[in-house]
Amino acid sequence: MNETVEKINQLKKQKNAVILAHNYQLPEVQDIADYLGDSLDLSMRAKNTDADIIVFCGVHFMAETAYILSKKTVLLPDITSGCPLADMITKNDVLELKKKYPGVPIVGYINTSAEVKSEIDYCCTSANAVEIVSKIPSDKVIFVPDKYLGSFVKRKVKDKEIILWDGYCPTHLKILDEDIKKLKKKYPLAKVVVHPECNLAVQELADEVCGTSGMIKYVKNNPQVKTFIIGTEVGMCYRLKKLFPEQEFIPASELAVCPNMKKNTLEKILFSLEEEQPQVVVDEEILKKAYNCIERMYTLMGIQ
Repeated sequence: MNETVEKINQLKKQKNAVILAHNYQLPEVQDIADYLGDSLDLSMRAKNTDADIIVFCGVHFMAETAYILSKKTVLLPDITSGCPLADMITKNDVLELKKKYPGVPIVGYINTSAEVKSEIDYCCTSANAVEIVSKIPSDKVIFVPDKYLGSFVKRKVKDKEIILWDGYCPTHLKILDEDIKKLKKKYPLAKVVVHPECNLAVQELADEVCGTSGMIKYVKNNPQVKTFIIGTEVGMCYRLKKLFPEQEFIPASELAVCPNMKKNTLEKILFSLEEEQPQVVVDEEILKKAYNCIERMYTLMGIQ
């Protein structure tokens, strides 16, 4: 164990801190995390933690969500780790949508800022988007900001009119249908599992379309399959290889690297624990309203 990791572990105990890391983090960051997961898993961990300090190894909107749910000290080792998808919709955009479609509930992907969450009706993640939209008591729903996840939901929830926003994840759009076709030729027995943020041509070539927690379940339920082509950010392959060492995981594209997810390093984690900086804080007024849209998601899921 290297010196940096030892120091992190010491400070964690000393300060009653917990390290939450997203599945797209660097391998060495995944290795020192107390909990790894997708946005939904990590939001639940933040909500229920007994720790005094949460070190959130993810991107800014995730750390905001952790603060909204826990009101603990939340540290984001690299404060510049943003999300281009989350930046594709603003609070003003949501207010304009409300004017244009009065009374129509707005579902916001968790990949949005706290300000946006303060104006939407329901939050969702890639793991539960279909469930949340299907349970909303309305025939018409607005879905923001990811149009590919929204289109995936639209195909699954046929009894509702779903109005989409024109947002997308640049990292997932680096995965092309040609990449999948080439890999399927090379690995004819492989199963293709892709994220719903991928473009529709990629989704159509997949055996399964799901979020990262769904990918773990799919692999677990298919032990007879030896090779999987994984259509999401490359960090997920490291997580899967650790969980299922007997199986092979091929990234659909080596280009699908989220530069923001990779900004959190061991050195930055150590610094954040030593200095208890940089902290992510959400204004009280925004927090209350944003909390409500996340709570409505949990209520629809039957979670207290």
